[in-house]
Amino acid sequence: MFSVKAARALTRPGVDIPRTWLLIRWRLCFTAQSHTERRDHVSSRSHTQRDSARLDCPKQPGSESRNLSTSSTSSTSTTTAPNEISVDFDLTRESYKSKDSLELLRGLVVFKVCSYDSMVDKNQEIMDLCKKLLGQRAFNQFMKITFYGQFVAGEDEKAVRPLIQKNQAFRVGSILDYCVEKDISQEKPEMSNSCESSAANESIGKNNREIDFKEHKQSGDRRGGVTGVCSNEGKCDQNMEIFIKCISASSESSMDAFSAIKMTALGQPQVLIKLSEVLVKWQRFFNFLALQQGKYGMEVLEQRVDLNQLQELLTKLGAKGDFYGWFSSRKEENSRIIDVLDWNSLLDHRAKVPDLLVVPNLKLRMLEPLLQNFTTEEEEQLKRTVQRMDILAKHAVGKGVCLLADAEQTYFQPAIGKLTLDMQRIYNREKAVVFNTYQCYLKEAYHNVTMDVELSRRERWRFAAKLVRGAYMYLERERARKIGYEDPINPDYESTNRMYHRCLDYVLDEIAHRRNANVMVASHNEDTVKHTLRRMNELGLVPTENKVYFAQLLGMCDQISFPLGQKGFPVYKYVPYGPINEVMPYLSRRAQENRGFMKGTQKERELLWKELKRRLTSGELLYRPVY
Repeated sequence: MFSVKAARALTRPGVDIPRTWLLIRWRLCFTAQSHTERRDHVSSRSHTQRDSARLDCPKQPGSESRNLSTSSTSSTSTTTAPNEISVDFDLTRESYKSKDSLELLRGLVVFKVCSYDSMVDKNQEIMDLCKKLLGQRAFNQFMKITFYGQFVAGEDEKAVRPLIQKNQAFRVGSILDYCVEKDISQEKPEMSNSCESSAANESIGKNNREIDFKEHKQSGDRRGGVTGVCSNEGKCDQNMEIFIKCISASSESSMDAFSAIKMTALGQPQVLIKLSEVLVKWQRFFNFLALQQGKYGMEVLEQRVDLNQLQELLTKLGAKGDFYGWFSSRKEENSRIIDVLDWNSLLDHRAKVPDLLVVPNLKLRMLEPLLQNFTTEEEEQLKRTVQRMDILAKHAVGKGVCLLADAEQTYFQPAIGKLTLDMQRIYNREKAVVFNTYQCYLKEAYHNVTMDVELSRRERWRFAAKLVRGAYMYLERERARKIGYEDPINPDYESTNRMYHRCLDYVLDEIAHRRNANVMVASHNEDTVKHTLRRMNELGLVPTENKVYFAQLLGMCDQISFPLGQKGFPVYKYVPYGPINEVMPYLSRRAQENRGFMKGTQKERELLWKELKRRLTSGELLYRPVY
């Protein structure tokens, strides 16, 4: 440990950078961020294109694919090894043995209706008209035998049990998800002087870190379909109790059960937005510092900042803290280089080093405290959000259930990811209990996955991820257009596929070589599922290890889910439930956000029709599942 004062030891002759000039550079870096990120994306795309071109050329078992730009492109024999498992997704009898013929017919009709853009675009108006014509009661019955019945299991935990038991009999598990969606713009937060809630009465594990980020509120449109948004602390406590019941019900569905939770249902959304903005600003400040040392524009974990230059630059910007001393005392041996994970560690020790948490204020042209603008009430609200998560995680451990923290809109996601990661640090020591969700339609998805995997290695806990393509594409793009920032979504479906496979390959390699990670492949894309099976065969990963899970939404892609289950793979249906009137916004968003998929359900409709014709010709039209 060095005792040299950083501010005195780090001056270099001939270097005198005016503070104003540096702040101008920060402004330019901040405003040019989108152009640099676009260059990163182009570089990433070139890597993933090469990787995508190799999908049909299996790698040798145990081969590394983390460095995609230098991966071997040599092809190997495609002959199936004796211990490899293959799955046929075209066998209709096996795919639909859990469905009676009326269910198959309903699926045909629903998928056909959802394939028309006009029906999807006007779905809310059509439902409102049906309510007027039929009345609320008849409308509810109509929905139960059509769209609601196709995609939703029931109104409460008791109502969904028969479906859970049926799926389990056919070797498909269930992930219970209480789905209620509201528009955040419709919520009127009720701020109370009281800091009490039922969650506050519960204790948090000793290793849990108090969350008290502070940051300016960002202006702009806050609207969006936010699942389970709570307008006050009492509502958040009610949502927590619903999730507790959901976890308990999930524990009865299978040995390896999962339950989904929504962070916006556990805490005040505006506080989560503030926390997200703090995290983004802190990340951008590191990017600026890396840029000053010529280290920006590369993979996020490859960015390294020299402590000597860091201290000198920050001192000239007006920082009073001893960055050099704090980081050097924590680095092993004589390393004087830090990366983004070292930089982010300051946030975990903020109570000890408040003078180090500073960022530039562009208007005042000076550094200011990063966490200065949270009110006391907001700090308490964030603490209670963490407490609720802790209660749910403890309950899940006691019930033998894994928690899936669902991803939400980008203005919530940094906070959701951070809070979930803090729970993983506590509860994923022995086994994977808490799963974070990564949206691969985001340009930064690979950076997020690689950073969290590396953090899990350093801190020795189990990385656990659910990989999805994403469910808010149209909302995100519209918001970016209105407010005027770069679209955070990959430009097209093909680039999202490449991003998904890149993230998936990285985690699969981590599982194969370190056995310290788990991944849920939440995808309806048959090519992605086949790619996963091929990579598992190459890496020697077997289904019984329960390291790789599969998941699809209820009512969709049964031709993928059930054949996987019958081959011994751990596969799950995401099972939404909730009152009809409150779940309808969920169905509306699913229809709009999955319009591309719905238009591409031609194969699924063909398989459904093929099975109906088979039953008709074989005299099995009245077939009833036996379990």
